Amino acid sequence: MYEYLLSIFLGIVEGLTEFLPVSSTAHLRICEALLHIDLHDGFWKMYTIVIQLGAILALPVYFRERILTFLRTFPKGERSDRTIFTHPLSLTLIAFVVTAVPAWALTKQIGKNLENLWVMALALLIGGIIMWVVDTLFTRPRFMHMEEMTLPQAVWIGAAQILSAIFPGTSRSMSTIAAGQVVGMSRPAALEFSFFLSMPTMLMATGYDFVKTVMPYYHEVNITPLKMNGHEWIVLGIGFVVSFFVALAVVAWFMQWVRTRGFAPFALYRIVLGLGLLILLVRGFVV
Repeated sequence: MYEYLLSIFLGIVEGLTEFLPVSSTAHLRICEALLHIDLHDGFWKMYTIVIQLGAILALPVYFRERILTFLRTFPKGERSDRTIFTHPLSLTLIAFVVTAVPAWALTKQIGKNLENLWVMALALLIGGIIMWVVDTLFTRPRFMHMEEMTLPQAVWIGAAQILSAIFPGTSRSMSTIAAGQVVGMSRPAALEFSFFLSMPTMLMATGYDFVKTVMPYYHEVNITPLKMNGHEWIVLGIGFVVSFFVALAVVAWFMQWVRTRGFAPFALYRIVLGLGLLILLVRGFVV
């Protein structure tokens, strides 16, 4: 029963934080540290991957009509002012490639940082300050819709997202939203592009982690092949379902929120959480 409740709790944490600019990686790592979950245990590594997949699937479900519209109007766009290089789907792919290549080259460093709470605490704190400053200063957007994005903007946002890959705790959505606002995008447009960019980015990252978890020739990273029993499958399923539905609700709510409000509350939350985590680390309450 304890593991069922734990699965519900972690699924809620993942669903709540995956697409908000507060870093789901940092929240899961903090919860795992406080609950003394073995980070090197094969099942819990698989569990983390599965609940992330649940959150990912919430995006194509929520944006299904937008995705179909983009596919139907490719490559000219709804206004017939786009090209194969400037269509929203192309810009999403370009930004993904800009992020993925350096991230792949720095895989080992990223792996080390994923278990480093000091890195996450500083990333939460610094990212919160940056987000607050950007949201305060860049209040006059020149581009109101994702369809108005340019190729340089997509490259810039993809480059900014590299920080979230290298420094867990930065948050993919925080880096893409802030980067979009800096180059003149409105909050809703920056957020929507952040969600679209999350789909290929998270799918590839999750797929890569899944392969590392189940393939026996990855023993050098201390992961063994899984042989799960019925109880573990139920725990896994609970986390997946909870994460999916919570993430779906969060995406719908967040898209409405940014149309009338800014990101300052999330920036403040990041700063408080980062400072709190640093205090806990200094005092030795978490490791």
